Amino acid sequence: MAALQGEMSWFCCGSAWGPCGTAGGGACGTCKSGNYQHAWPNASDACFAITRPDSCGISMSRRTCGFTHYTTNPCSGKRIGTTIADCGPQTDLWCGERTCCGASCGTNRIIDLTPAAYSAIASLSTGLRPCSVDVV
Repeated sequence: MAALQGEMSWFCCGSAWGPCGTAGGGACGTCKSGNYQHAWPNASDACFAITRPDSCGISMSRRTCGFTHYTTNPCSGKRIGTTIADCGPQTDLWCGERTCCGASCGTNRIIDLTPAAYSAIASLSTGLRPCSVDVV
């Protein structure tokens, strides 16, 4: 898989952690806000039918629960490895959405990180950041 460019956001799941109250365990049943995990729009047929990244012109590989992706924040240069624990983000709701930091920009939400993972590479207060996602 070549690096996929877009936006990253964060979401809460599992037991209470940081800014999150208790929430469900995600599509995989293992999601916890305090773990380095993420949601992926093409984690299953059912997930893809909800998130529809193809509606925004994004082609992404099918990856299932437990698969590791590496997300890089071009604003900070920081990178983190996380595993799939949920379905999301619902990319088609934000087709064309764009966020930038300096000259680095990302369009369309392609990955949701848990708060622990997001805060390792960006401030939670930013909410969205450009990113690249790869498997190496």
